[in-house]
Amino acid sequence: MSEEIFDVVNERDEVVGRAPRSEVHWRGLLHRAVHVLVFNARGQIFLQKRSMKKDTHPGAWDSSASGHVDSGEEYDPCAVREVWEEIGLKLTQPPERIMRIEACADTDQEFLWVYRCTSEGPFTLHPEEIECGCWFAPEEVTRWVAERPKEFASAFALIWRKLTTPG
Repeated sequence: MSEEIFDVVNERDEVVGRAPRSEVHWRGLLHRAVHVLVFNARGQIFLQKRSMKKDTHPGAWDSSASGHVDSGEEYDPCAVREVWEEIGLKLTQPPERIMRIEACADTDQEFLWVYRCTSEGPFTLHPEEIECGCWFAPEEVTRWVAERPKEFASAFALIWRKLTTPG
């Protein structure tokens, strides 16, 4: 399998080049990613536990689905693709954009668009990407992130704090 190619962006999230995934991560180059938060009708959020095979944050809890924007791809189609690839959720349109986060150390130098959608599942989890997944009450996640932030991928912990902190 050939290595993924990402667009490299500047501090204004404008494409300035392209590079392989390994080089982007090794050199800490700015690039793009999406995170999709899936909620059910009871207001619970589905979180995935990342596979131990992942090169970043192995075994950490993370957004329902997340991934890099491929070179030449835009954020919205990437969000649709990632929920299909990771949890088998087929969306007919992009989910709702709820937040943009600037590239920083917590996002591994990724500009993020965070999306929200609703589904009851069941989901088909991609075994190379995800160890397991589970529904959680938002207040449980808030307490968990506050008490044990290292159990989460750093980008998700940042997203959750921004989503649940007033102001």
